This record gives sequence, structure tokens and C-alpha cells, in this order.
Amino acid sequence: MTRIRRTALAVVVALALPLPLIGASAAFAAPAPAAPVTSATVSAASEVSGPSAAQARLPRPTGPHAVGRGTLHLVDEQRQDPWVPAAGARELMVSMYYPARPGTGGPPAPYLTTEEARLLLQEKVPGSAFPPERLAAVRTWAHPDARPAPGRFPLVVLSPGFTLPRATLTGLAEDLASRGYVVALVDHTYEAAGISFPDGRTLTCAICEQPPAGGEAAITGSRAKDVSFVLDRLTGRHPGWQYARMIDTTRIGMAGHSAGGAATLTTMAADNRVRAGVNMDGTFWDEVPAQGLNGRPFLMLGEETSGQDQSWQHTWTSLDGWRRWLSVNGTNHGSFTDLPVLAALVGVGDPDEISPERAEQLTRTCVAAFFDQSLKGIAQPLLDGPSPANPEVVVRLP
Repeated sequence: MTRIRRTALAVVVALALPLPLIGASAAFAAPAPAAPVTSATVSAASEVSGPSAAQARLPRPTGPHAVGRGTLHLVDEQRQDPWVPAAGARELMVSMYYPARPGTGGPPAPYLTTEEARLLLQEKVPGSAFPPERLAAVRTWAHPDARPAPGRFPLVVLSPGFTLPRATLTGLAEDLASRGYVVALVDHTYEAAGISFPDGRTLTCAICEQPPAGGEAAITGSRAKDVSFVLDRLTGRHPGWQYARMIDTTRIGMAGHSAGGAATLTTMAADNRVRAGVNMDGTFWDEVPAQGLNGRPFLMLGEETSGQDQSWQHTWTSLDGWRRWLSVNGTNHGSFTDLPVLAALVGVGDPDEISPERAEQLTRTCVAAFFDQSLKGIAQPLLDGPSPANPEVVVRLP
């Protein structure tokens, strides 16, 4: 069974983002019709949520480090854009999160640009009256241009779900950086509702309504090339990031949500620099190579019904290294992103799911535990069986 359910976060006023899980042709269909959102419903929701709606913020990072953030505009002159060839060379936007010295850097940056927020609402909640400025201004915790903390740290690349901008994994990125990781959060151009560039352009999704030639596997293959190029620019002899010296190039991992999770396996199969990978609730569209992943560890982290996805069953038996399959009770496809937290901030929740804060906490805990073990060599009991502190997590062992 392929998971192609849409996560209806029914954020009547803000983010009812019905989220396609890239899995079959339905993933490229237009969003399911949403109930019309009017100024009256916005007003009513404001009364429910009160001042918190105007002061919306992501949960605070849990690690000991302050967090810095930089933004990179990278251009791969050796590769034509696969979705819009007329655009020329492949361009990518990447947010870099890193352990920083406390008290340095500017005020936390907005969550999205206003145009990115407008396009995201337009894509997911047609007719929404919720002001995009309020979505764009959600409070984050990373400080632009903060001075880096001393030392060298593992690098984790994050890839978002199909149609979603990279911002929807901000909470995870900030938390990993606070725990002692450099994080490269990648936007895949023409695959999200809107991606803003430094020159003022905001590029929209070119393949959201019509699948490309080669289908979903073409997307994961393209993302693997994106990530390998980003690694080239971060770890090469002439790096494209001013703090690249922070990166321990022998300890690189990757995690992604939905299409980004599927692309993690594809990337590891193509690029041996990625030493460990996490798929957060994404249907796999590529086979594990016949030789496996050369013993590299892999974590499958999914909603409670993830066992119904035949691609997960098949991939699980094909992995040749350390592996774990974690199913989180009370979650859905969107629970591994910021979206449920954003919904709750405006007073709308899903009574059938665990709280958005708990979903965010569990995602952070599971992903960090995996990378702490696989990239830092710190054993994590959470990954070896039932955890009294995290009873929602069901661990499947080989």
C-alpha cells in the first residue's frame, strides 16, 4: 500500500496545508478543495488563539549551543535545470544552521519571505484570507551571521517534502544545530510552491501539477544530484560558505521528509560521502543497490501506519547495515515537519493526533538520537527498544 494520504491540518486561518506524500500520480494532483476561508473565520480564530497568533514561534531548540544561520545561493554551472531547461544552470537556495557563540548575530530571521508565504497559502489553502505576512513572521531561533562556536562538527543535509519550502524543516534544523551539528537545509528549485532568491525573484513549482518524465524517481534522482552539488560546495577546496571550516567532512548525514526522505536513500546510493540517512515518512521510489549501502546505517521514521507501505517493507529487508524502523503512534504524514506546530499556534489542532509540540519533540529526539549514534558514536537506548520517556515510539529491530 502506498501512502498518498493528504494531511489535512485544517488550519482554517493559516495553514490547512493538505500535504501530498509523494508516492503515486495522485501526489501531483491539485490540492483537495478546502473550505472557504473568509475574514470572519480569521477573526473568529484570532479570538480563540489570542495574542499567541501574533507572536507565533517555533519551539525553542533543546541543545546547549546558540544557533547561527547563513543563506547560500548556489549555481551549478555544470548542470542544466532539469525541470525548466530554459532557466539555464541549476540554482539552489540553502540555509546553513550551525552552533554559534551566544549573544552574536542579528535578530532571528523571518520564517519565510512574504511572497513564499503567499504562494504556500495559495497552493494549499486557495482563497485563504490569512495574511501571509503573519505566516512569514513566525519567530525562529537562529541568528543570522552569528559567530561560529569553536570546533568541528558533523554535517547533516535536510531535504523537505514535495511542494514544501525548506522552511518547513526549520524546527528540526535549529534543534540539530543547537546539539552540535552543522545543518544544510536545501530548497529544490521548481519543486516547492515558492522559493525566493536574493535578487528578488520567487520561483514557483514547475512540476506540481504534472509529473515529469520518469515520474517520482526522476525527482529523487534530481534531488540526489542537488545534494551532491551542495556537498561539493561545502567540502571542496574552495568552499562556498565562509564557515566551511566548521564541517567535519568525515561525518556527513542526510535526512528528509516525504520526497526528501526517499531522496536520502537515492543520495546515499550515489554518494559515499553521506555516512548515515533518515527517511521521515516518505515512500521509497528507488531500490537499494544490489551491493546495499556498504553497511551504512539507515533510519526509517514514520507515522503509525507506515507498516502498510510496501516500499518500506521491501526497503527494510534490503538494507545491509545497521537499521531501525521507528513508528510513532498518534502521528500523520505532516507530524515530522513544523506544520502541526504552526497550526496549533493559531488555535487549531487535530484531536486525533498527539499534540504538535509532542510531535516536534519526538521528531527532534529520534533524528538526533540516530545521528548522535551514527555520526558521533554515542549509544542511544531509544533506538534499541521501548523507552519509558517516549512510549509513542515503536521500535522495529532487524
